[in-house]
Amino acid sequence: NHRKTFAVKHQDGEPLTRADLQYDILYYLFTDPQAVFNDPFTTLHGDPAGTKVTFRDLYINTLIHSPRCSKISREKLHDNPHFADEFSKMALLSNVGRINTTMAFFPEMRTALRTYHPVPSLQKTDGNLQDAPRIKNILKSCLLPSELQNTPTTPPEVLNRSRSGSVPPTTIVNLIFIFASHASVSHSLCAGAPRAFLWLCHHYYESTSPNPFDDAQSRKNPGQIPALEFLSPEEAQLENVDTPEEKVWGEKMTAQRKLFMENKDKSDDGVVDYDETRREKVSGRGRGRGRARRT
Repeated sequence: NHRKTFAVKHQDGEPLTRADLQYDILYYLFTDPQAVFNDPFTTLHGDPAGTKVTFRDLYINTLIHSPRCSKISREKLHDNPHFADEFSKMALLSNVGRINTTMAFFPEMRTALRTYHPVPSLQKTDGNLQDAPRIKNILKSCLLPSELQNTPTTPPEVLNRSRSGSVPPTTIVNLIFIFASHASVSHSLCAGAPRAFLWLCHHYYESTSPNPFDDAQSRKNPGQIPALEFLSPEEAQLENVDTPEEKVWGEKMTAQRKLFMENKDKSDDGVVDYDETRREKVSGRGRGRGRARRT
């Protein structure tokens, strides 16, 4: 299963680095300024459904409209742009299969079914990233009302819908699930990968419109993605570099997790009842806290 080989595998307490997340790609995707995607919902800024928005705004707004997104999370995603960026980037990683459902992102997590991982580059606000299963539940329910009984599951199905005038043919989240389930995995870093990803999204999501992410190669060869150029090992080392502050904070949270596990009652194999309304400041950063419930 290529999704399993693509997923990050770390020990409990080990931080997720920028390289693990492919942070530079995420940054590119969520800062691209081109408003070229049809938003099927009232937009983040209150514009009517059908307005063209950026990839970032489309993705965040799709999460907000998930029936599984809690009222508290919905309000934070809408009102706190920095938290929305962090949460949505983590959601996208789950969407493509990079983050699997055994991961949690708060250090007081007690269940043995998941592992805790600090995410220094994506935990800089007073929000919380919850855990991967909750994120996945939000993603799985991101569907258009019109497709609840007839959800496309293959790229050709999506393209046929789009070309027949059903724009958008599905949600951006479901489209990315479809990409992930039909793609092969390369672990090589490529220049141009973010642009190629946005090109693919637009090609399937807005197939009747000119693709603003075209380059000379894709214009010359209709239906082909823009050019990719593999990075040398030396060039790759310049990508996704953790900041000193992120390294220090990651080490601190690893130590905090180790201490928590050492002090945890060995006989208490409890389940976390995660309360989104509680927060804990750790070294100037906000953290959600788990509330343990004995079983």
